[in-house]
Amino acid sequence: MKLNPPKKNTFWAAVVIAAISVIIYAVHVIAQNIMHVQILHLQLIAWLLMSVAAGLLFLGLTMKGF
Repeated sequence: MKLNPPKKNTFWAAVVIAAISVIIYAVHVIAQNIMHVQILHLQLIAWLLMSVAAGLLFLGLTMKGF
């Protein structure tokens, strides 16, 4: 399998999406453990955003010019 380095824009977009995912998960943990409030689907949203970031990096590595 031939891998190409992703473009800088693709890499930084994936990093920003992953950082947003980490922030959302931190809000989920704080709301659940400290404030004892259940905010529905925050954990799922964080997981989906991290999956999107990983998929974006995968596409950047496997497709030329992406």
